[in-house]
Amino acid sequence: MRVRPLIEKLLIVTGLALCGVYALERIHSAVASRLLVSSFTAAAAQTPLAQTAPAALPPERAVDFAGWSQARITGYRKALAAVMDPPLGILTIPKIGLEVPVLEGIDTMTLDRGAGRIPGTALPGQPGNIGIAGHRDGFFRGLKDISTGDTIIFSTLDSRNTYAVESIRIVNPGDVKVLGPTPKPSLTLVTCYPFYFVGVAPRRFVVHATLKETAGLSRTSSPNSPTIY
Repeated sequence: MRVRPLIEKLLIVTGLALCGVYALERIHSAVASRLLVSSFTAAAAQTPLAQTAPAALPPERAVDFAGWSQARITGYRKALAAVMDPPLGILTIPKIGLEVPVLEGIDTMTLDRGAGRIPGTALPGQPGNIGIAGHRDGFFRGLKDISTGDTIIFSTLDSRNTYAVESIRIVNPGDVKVLGPTPKPSLTLVTCYPFYFVGVAPRRFVVHATLKETAGLSRTSSPNSPTIY
């Protein structure tokens, strides 16, 4: 007769423990989803660019999923729970309404969360060609509407860099020349093509832009003194 009450107590304790674990997982997910944003925002607030640089990517409710595939939306929401290093910077294209954090690397989780710097290309602040990849059915969907002459802004903790689109090309996946070094500071955006292809897209859509102006923290100029290229 005493066994049954003991079992009931154990079931109650177990149930409470499971509820606690579930609650902790939800709390962890909510906190982790904001770490990426807050890490860049907090660091940016300590620089002279705090009043001019674009804010880090807003939380999910402010992300415009129009045009995204359902699989990409699901991937993005899963990636929100991952703990990631702070972004290298924020990529903004005013014409298509894009504002996305640029992370290091091009693995699946990284590109589900934002855009990624392609390994082997220049780092922000270095001379050469910065290669940035993104999903055609996610953040980079809007590249289908980009044109030569459009403005691209890449803001880091040290500078706000303004580029102008010089060329748009469609190439084969093996054409890595588009990511090669350049004599002028450049930015190359890469995504799969066609944009609405069902399955693994066979080609690559490449946007190449050249730096026109940079303003920000510099050893040789004041934060408000732009350098024109």
